Amino acid sequence: MSQSRASPHRWGFFRSGGFDQVKLETGADLLALDQLDLKLWVALACPTSGLEFDKTTLDLIDTDKDGRIRAPELIAAVKWAGALLRNPDDLLKGASTLPVAAINEATPEGNLIATFARRVLGKSDGDEITVDEAAAAAQTFATKPLNGDGIITADTADDEPTRLVIQDIIACVGAETDASGKPGLSQAKIDQFFAEGQAFSDWWKKAEADAQILPLGLETPAAAAALKAVQAKVNDFFVRCTLAGFDPRALGAVNREEKDFVALAAKELSPDTPELAGFPLARVQAGAALPLKAGINPAWTSAIAALDAMVVQPLLGNKDSLTEKEWSELLARFAAHENWCGSKTGQAIEKIGLRRAREILAGAAREKLTELVRLDKAEQGYAQAALGLNRLTHYFRDLSRLCHNFVSFCDFYGRKNKAIFQAGTLYLDQRSCDLCLTVEDPAKHAAMAALAGTYLAYCECVRKSTGQKMQIVAAFTGGDSDNLMVGRNGIFFDRKGGDWDATITKIVENPISIRQAFFSPYKKLVRMIEELVAKRAAAAGAAADARLQTAAGTVVTTAPPVKPGPPPTPKIDTGTLAAIGLVLTTLLGALGGIFSAILGLPWWQVPLALVGIMLAISAPAVVMAYLKLRRRNLGPILDANGWAINARAKVNVPFGGSLTRVAVLPPGSQRDLVDPFAEKKSPWPKVLILVGLLLLTYVVLNSMGYIYDWTNGRLGDRRPSVEKRATTAPAPAKKEAEPAK
Repeated sequence: MSQSRASPHRWGFFRSGGFDQVKLETGADLLALDQLDLKLWVALACPTSGLEFDKTTLDLIDTDKDGRIRAPELIAAVKWAGALLRNPDDLLKGASTLPVAAINEATPEGNLIATFARRVLGKSDGDEITVDEAAAAAQTFATKPLNGDGIITADTADDEPTRLVIQDIIACVGAETDASGKPGLSQAKIDQFFAEGQAFSDWWKKAEADAQILPLGLETPAAAAALKAVQAKVNDFFVRCTLAGFDPRALGAVNREEKDFVALAAKELSPDTPELAGFPLARVQAGAALPLKAGINPAWTSAIAALDAMVVQPLLGNKDSLTEKEWSELLARFAAHENWCGSKTGQAIEKIGLRRAREILAGAAREKLTELVRLDKAEQGYAQAALGLNRLTHYFRDLSRLCHNFVSFCDFYGRKNKAIFQAGTLYLDQRSCDLCLTVEDPAKHAAMAALAGTYLAYCECVRKSTGQKMQIVAAFTGGDSDNLMVGRNGIFFDRKGGDWDATITKIVENPISIRQAFFSPYKKLVRMIEELVAKRAAAAGAAADARLQTAAGTVVTTAPPVKPGPPPTPKIDTGTLAAIGLVLTTLLGALGGIFSAILGLPWWQVPLALVGIMLAISAPAVVMAYLKLRRRNLGPILDANGWAINARAKVNVPFGGSLTRVAVLPPGSQRDLVDPFAEKKSPWPKVLILVGLLLLTYVVLNSMGYIYDWTNGRLGDRRPSVEKRATTAPAPAKKEAEPAK
């Protein structure tokens, strides 16, 4: 559909999510959707499943039944519903009941629907029709034997012979689905059956007039099938006999060698053994006849018995064997039948047989079935009215909401109503996440959704009381990710209020907030130190255990038994101390250089320098997080679920904060900060901090020259720098002159 021409309709737009979205405020706006450039639609397609929306309405809009709703289908639905209402503005109300007076009776279909509501449902102009009433009326009318769809079922017939005819016709030419959901026949299917049935009967008349086609009468088809089943194998037998007569040296080979029988004998044999069927039909000899009673390959015994009973005995009499000449005569007797079979018509009628087909053709079944179809079509008006009323009540209630979640995302960005793709709310890690979607395949979904730049947690939700399971993906757009990991449990509340046990199964990591990014370098540093110390301590502990085990073994084998004494006091491993010392030395050295430079600045510049250092450390992480948060986009998350999103639907930081709520205390709450179970504070951390500060102070003062001046008694007359002290160092004393002799 072309969207290049100028639109005569005057549109209004609002900006949200970083792009312009159309306002749908009047019925005229809805009816003019075909004039709105598709490039301005937020979505171009959505699935009919996995949405918090009435499935019946979605299926009614999905006219091609492909499981997806596209823009043209939505436009057609709006046009149809708007034309059947006196005031198209009523579509925006989203009411669950349709007033009879709101139906536009000026149109033929509207008049038909209103008349049906009055006559069948007993409604007056002041009454309203609910969705359930309209759906029940459509269902009741659809289950009637004559429901206006032009398809008759076995229940439509009022006598048993006609019911059997309908069932036989369905068995031959297939069925069509009636409005009730049952298999039935249209007039086209009835005509197809009688045409093919007549062709099938005429094909048989040709055989009945020629005795060569049916040498055994009606038993010929079964006899021909028995002949065909062994024809290739019997031909093979006689060719082998001819080859043995041609050269006696071939006799052993055509009967298969002994080693083949040895290999076969090693297996557990049965007539169905595949290898056995490949052996000759009988023992091959020059000029031999085919035995019919004994000496047959076990794999072919039943097939040869059928040939004897159905072909040989009726045509040649009771025989113990069959010569090659007799075999050739049998093939010639069935040649005409084989040619006749090649011209078969009406094959579908074979399912009920020639006799039943001719019985139906000879009776009045065709006229009865045609009359039933005519009576069914006579109810077509009421059927259309019932279906139209059901469709109109669903559209009257749901179309406006669908447009506000398809043409624009008013519900999602308005935050008053949840969007149709939001499945519920996940509560986990002192947060509630509103942007949750159901997914079928988390791995496949994550491959596309990862491009959204959003922190995603895939969860398996289970209701143990009913055994129900489903998969969801939740977007975390507030707080931090420190305590989010695979295996954590929470609770998911669906849109109907049902609660599910939720467990994280997969995480797609992306920045959550600027605050988290600012502190991430310091958290990483702490984790690095903890991991380094833990690693060294674990290695040292393992080495100590090994030494202890060796020493214990030595004592047990060499020393006399002694009474057990108190356990030895554990000592701090030197490797652990060395690791801690190395880390502290490195940190103190770096901090000493930094603070020495800071303390050399004027006092008013010191806070600015500290702020600058923190910014220098956190700036890269903050910049990267900012760039990713700017690109955070809802589109890939929905596209991975089958949508066709047509805009860059941003989820910026302020809007993301509204999608994920972090726990806060209620206003006016009182906090008691005294924890009766708080861990007892040890003085050692303070001592270590004090020692660290003293060492840091020493390093800083020494680098500035204070320690040198203090140790040399020049603290009051300290030099400004080390370089100056070096240049003004005292000269060596001059050597005194020796006294004159």
